[in-house]
Amino acid sequence: MTTKERWTVYPLLLLAIGLALRGELVDQPRIEEGVFTAKAVVCEELAILGPQPDPEKVAPIIVHAGRVKDGDGGRIEIRDSAGATSIAIGTTAVSRDGAVEFYDTKNQAVLVITPTGEFLTGEPGGKSE
Repeated sequence: MTTKERWTVYPLLLLAIGLALRGELVDQPRIEEGVFTAKAVVCEELAILGPQPDPEKVAPIIVHAGRVKDGDGGRIEIRDSAGATSIAIGTTAVSRDGAVEFYDTKNQAVLVITPTGEFLTGEPGGKSE
């Protein structure tokens, strides 16, 4: 192989290898099933889905952690199999104070426990986004 041929073939070879590796490094594979381990997970919202009763319907969210809608702070909501909130822990839309809220079957807050130990009834809580 002559010097001119080497100056043509080797840069093209390195370019082809670089383009092939770039596609694998940029596009991260999506984890569909299985378990993964990480030291930290940073996200804006976390949703845990329940079992999917019907293949045509979307599985309900049974645990949701995220930002309070129309307010500051965050909250964790634990929901029933239908997706209705049962218990919420975090800040409310009306104040920055934390609270534990219990909901009835109509998705209305029936009991709110505040940091001062107060038990409030019927106070609406903030919903997660």
